[in-house]
Parts: sequence; structure tokens; C-alpha cells
Amino acid sequence: MNLKLLGEVFVTLLVIVDPPGMVPVFLALTGTMDGRARMKAGTQAVLLALGVIVGFAVAGQTLLDYLHVELPALQGAGGLLLVLVALQLLTGKTDESSGDQGGTSNVALVPIGTPLLAGPGAIVATMLFVQRADGADEYLVIGIGILLVMLTVWLVLRFSGGIVKLLRPAGIEVLTRIAGLLLAAIAVQLIADAIDAFVQLYVASS
Repeated sequence: MNLKLLGEVFVTLLVIVDPPGMVPVFLALTGTMDGRARMKAGTQAVLLALGVIVGFAVAGQTLLDYLHVELPALQGAGGLLLVLVALQLLTGKTDESSGDQGGTSNVALVPIGTPLLAGPGAIVATMLFVQRADGADEYLVIGIGILLVMLTVWLVLRFSGGIVKLLRPAGIEVLTRIAGLLLAAIAVQLIADAIDAFVQLYVASS
């Protein structure tokens, strides 16, 4: 098993999804629920996010071929999207919905499942990993990485009440800022790789 690729997939998606940063939003949206209903909402949100991310991972290549989009363009677009997400984490201006809570399923699916968990950053990053994969073994490693990230998110949401008591708001704030910094670095690397690939394509065609 390619442990390096597994670690890269796990760390990248974990930073993008940002489980510690999700805890306050999750608790705010499920604050009126009892423990069982909150657990059910977390499970539904994670399952939806997993389905969305896997769906894009499987159909991503077909979609790119249909739209005639090259990998460098996807890398550049993904980098720009990740920059936006990183800025939200660094500034604390995440999209929090405090409106109607029409029920456990509604809250779990939107906005927790998507776009908070399965947002554009996670989708684009997953598609990029699939584009880079070489062979069934690496596809399997990517799948395992996605499952591990979703399992981690589920565990964090499952024990979110205890996590908040342990870290306190200041601790979650610090972890969110660190995640934003790491995500910004990943975004810059994606953009740099895209520019380098475009330059190589231009040189090769001239």
C-alpha cells in the first residue's frame, strides 16, 4: 500500500474539512436536539458528504473529458477555491446557517453534509488525487483515505460535546487558524503546479 499517498489524501482532506472548526457550527445547528438526534444528524451528514465526494471521484474524469478541461486548469481552479476556503478559516468568516432547523434530516443534509463537509475544496482536491492516481492500487488508497477522513469527522461530531468542553472556544479557534494556514499552503502549491504545467505545455507545443 502506498502509505505516502494515503497520508497525503488523509491530511489534505482532513485540513479542508476541518473537523474542529465544524464542531461549533454543528452544535449550533443541532443545539435543540437530544443526544440521539444529534448523533443521527452527524451520521447522516457524514454519509451524504461521503456519497458526494465519492461520486465526484468516480465521475470526475468523465466530466473533465466531456468539458475538455485539462488537469492544469483544474489545478488552478482548485487552488483558487482552496484559497477562498483558507481565507474563511483564517478570518473566521465561515458560512454558518442559523436559520430554520426544519428537522434532523434537513439540518444534517444542508448545510452540514453539503456544503460544509462536502464543499468545493474537498471535491476538487479529491478529483485532483484521482487524476494523479496510477492504477487500481492507488484508487483503492484514495478510497481508504476518504473513508478514514469521514470516519474521523464522524467521531469528532459524535463526541463534539466533550471536545468543546476539552478544547474550549479558544482552543478550537487556534486549531481552525492553523488549518487555514496549512490549507493556504496547499492552495499555493496547486496554483504553482498549474502554472508550471501550463508553461511546460506551451514550451512543448512551440
